[in-house]
Amino acid sequence: MKIVIINSGSSSIKYQLIDMPSKEVICSGMIDRIGLETSNFSYKTNKDSLEEILPIPNHKIGLEKISQLLLDETVGVIKSTQEIEAVGHRVVHGGASFSDTVLINEEVKEKIKQLFELAPLHNPANLEGIIVAEEVFPSAKQVAVFDTAFHQTMPEVAYRYAIPNYLLTENKIRAYGFHGTSHKYVSEKAMGFLEKSSKIITVHLGNGCSITAVKDGKSIDHSMGFGPMNGLIMGTRSGDIDQSVIFYMVNTLGYQLSEVNTVLQKQSGMLGLTGHSDLRDIQANAEKGDLNCQLALDMNVYRIKKYIGSYAAVLNGIDAVVFTAGIGENSAYIRKSVCENMGFLGIELDEAKNAIRSSEIREINTANSQTKILVVPTNEELEIANQVYDLILN
Repeated sequence: MKIVIINSGSSSIKYQLIDMPSKEVICSGMIDRIGLETSNFSYKTNKDSLEEILPIPNHKIGLEKISQLLLDETVGVIKSTQEIEAVGHRVVHGGASFSDTVLINEEVKEKIKQLFELAPLHNPANLEGIIVAEEVFPSAKQVAVFDTAFHQTMPEVAYRYAIPNYLLTENKIRAYGFHGTSHKYVSEKAMGFLEKSSKIITVHLGNGCSITAVKDGKSIDHSMGFGPMNGLIMGTRSGDIDQSVIFYMVNTLGYQLSEVNTVLQKQSGMLGLTGHSDLRDIQANAEKGDLNCQLALDMNVYRIKKYIGSYAAVLNGIDAVVFTAGIGENSAYIRKSVCENMGFLGIELDEAKNAIRSSEIREINTANSQTKILVVPTNEELEIANQVYDLILN
């Protein structure tokens, strides 16, 4: 069974064509920096590898380019769209409507649309991917895998807010959690590596960032909540902020609520602090002496440390800290900075191991470190393919 996986992030699209159940990756690639003039596009098969830098203003154009290459006479990997039996879509927010993987119909699409306000950087892009895929692969089953599903195991003390009870019972206002596909995949890989059920903190660092406390394979707490904008500092999202700031911006500074939403979702985080949303640019400028960029990096690391400390308390100890996603897997600087001065938690980084780049799961702690420090490359696409395949078979 050939399954196309579409993983639309806030500023990226990762995609794979996977044969199941063999799990053979026939084609893979990604687009990042969507919305910038210097978007990076990659496309790789067993025979061909293409890379381009070009302007990709939005997700629709990016998805159309991917579909064109899949069918291309020279570098394409399918002759007809009839070869694709299913398309699996990562959907960020399932709200109270979805706790499992589902076949997509008009009702599902409408519910995803209703959740736009809770995940404005993601659900619109996710729905766009579904609509384009329906046009390109009209005979394929379209399947949605929700980021929020993995976090359904959070206990009530973790997912509830201290607000009137009716807001939960009637309006379903609670913490849902996000990046669940990634946190599920890497925590399972980490447990396999450690060869035991464990107390693990998974740190997903990309343009969107989140951190999860995982006990025996289950999410028990998570940094994001009702929507995917709180917790860690992100590319354009503020992360945690005092609610009083919002009221001050509206009541005293004269902002409209829609403007506050735009500021906190699209103009804050690393972009608001430095003028750049991509960590590679920020780190390069910091190395050149840009103090704003250095401060932003320090703030980013400080926030991650705070969450690791709080989740160590929730778990009553840590067996491993896992770094994953674009920044977590590739930024030796961020990993080193996060692990510095964390000896009280038994965390000791081996700088030589940390500097090694690899696409494999690896241990980067010293031999004496009581807590394992792992880099686990995430593969949300494979996790999505597994769930799509299981749904269709059953």
